[in-house]
Amino acid sequence: MEFNFTELEPLSRYRLLTNFIGPRPIALVTTRSKAGHNNAAPMSFFNVFSHDPAIVVLGIQPRLTGEEKDTMMNIRRTQEFAINMVDMALSQQMIVCGLGFDNEVDELSMAGLTPAACSQIDASYAAESPCVFECRVERLIDYPRRTLVLGEVVHMHVRRECLDAEGRYVDPENYQPIARLHADNYITSDRQFVLKAPPIADFIKPQDD
Repeated sequence: MEFNFTELEPLSRYRLLTNFIGPRPIALVTTRSKAGHNNAAPMSFFNVFSHDPAIVVLGIQPRLTGEEKDTMMNIRRTQEFAINMVDMALSQQMIVCGLGFDNEVDELSMAGLTPAACSQIDASYAAESPCVFECRVERLIDYPRRTLVLGEVVHMHVRRECLDAEGRYVDPENYQPIARLHADNYITSDRQFVLKAPPIADFIKPQDD
């Protein structure tokens, strides 16, 4: 089958993109509301794009009414946000945070999560999260139905057991983030395997002398 994206309606583009590009890591994004409450919302349009500078990107769409979501309004106002990575132990709470609560409802509290103060930004994060990135807005790129939020990571919290003994690499036995596939389908990273590249010399034909 062939799909001409220049002629396809947005809903079909969304369905095809999210069905075939995955799994997509989940960012449980926490921000501070105008009244000072915690706001938390899961986003699966999320990934890391640079290490120098350390840049992550969120894609946040407005509500069906066209009104901006609370997370986006808070990010525009404060220029700060935290990304809480989600594992199986946090999965149900993540779903609760995605419900359509009013803008001054504390989703961390509603989900039974423990707020902890960020170190360099004015926001809270979920203490239960295995890994948290504190971010400041590097730039916002606005489209009619989506805003790309480029955030520079300024601080990171990692649960100690998620790292190896040297504290350099992830311990796959203890850090197993979940990711979204499509619709209500998710996947966990508990089945990992190693792929090592063969020597390039195996593929280069020697030139005759």
